[in-house]
Amino acid sequence: MRHRKFGRTAFTTTDIGFGAWQIGGAWGDVSEADGRAALNAALDAGITFIDTADVYGDGRSEKIIADVLKSRGGHRPMVATKAGRRLSPHVADGYTKENLEAFIDRSLLNLGVDCLDLVQLHCPPTEVYYRPEVFHALDEIKAAGKIATYGVSVEKVEEGLKAIEYPGVVSVQIIYNIFRQRPANLFFKEAARKKVAVIARVPLASGLLSGKISADTAFAADDHRNFNRHGEAFDVGETFAGVPFETGLQAVEEIRALVPAGETMAAFALRWILMNEAVSVVIPGARNAAQAEANARAASLPVFSEDLMEATREIYYRLVAPHVHNRW
Repeated sequence: MRHRKFGRTAFTTTDIGFGAWQIGGAWGDVSEADGRAALNAALDAGITFIDTADVYGDGRSEKIIADVLKSRGGHRPMVATKAGRRLSPHVADGYTKENLEAFIDRSLLNLGVDCLDLVQLHCPPTEVYYRPEVFHALDEIKAAGKIATYGVSVEKVEEGLKAIEYPGVVSVQIIYNIFRQRPANLFFKEAARKKVAVIARVPLASGLLSGKISADTAFAADDHRNFNRHGEAFDVGETFAGVPFETGLQAVEEIRALVPAGETMAAFALRWILMNEAVSVVIPGARNAAQAEANARAASLPVFSEDLMEATREIYYRLVAPHVHNRW
């Protein structure tokens, strides 16, 4: 596994991490046993970064992580969690110190630690980024010793650019993949200039970029790829990266022709993200041990040629960008 500095923090992480949304919920039937096996496989492969959230399975993801790490012992990976989406309604006025501290206290219990490595605001309303008092509250919670560092998880490039104006923000989690290339235009340059870590999420566009989904694929009722196709439950950009399903399938077929012989499209898509040095870590999820192992191996793929990268950009701008580029 390769390692990258996590922004200006003291942490160094593997460039491929473990996204723990799938072992929490909203991805169909992923058993706790499969979730544990996936996480153990990722850790066995050397992965040193885990990303979760307090709402993934209403704490199930955090608790699985705590149990697995406790049973393994030894050196702990960096564990990042998120706070804010437990608010109901999920509005900017709910991002108070009192509420944030309550969410953080709950995550401390779920994860079985005295201090969280990294807590991220969990895709809050855009207005939150224009409220300095929210970030002052996080500074105070950090000073109290409950969090080591804090960052944000954003939906839009605009939000990421605004967030890094606050000196306490050490990381930004953002959707970046072959179908969502806009962050590389300006945001990555600014993040690198300010030494802010970048966590790339939704790397496989909810499985589209695995190349294994077809027009006939059926998704379970409790899978967000079924119930959030049009943003019914949360931002539609989190499901298939916001790309219309049929358009995504068309683009996937063109990308398939670019994948080197003997490699999977999923590994290709992950390595594509790591071609940008501004990315600190990419966090693919996994439903089972085999997927986790395959994700970890993607980091070892050779560097892509500029011609290959240009071919992916051409597909993006021709087919996908009209649907997503100016929206997020």
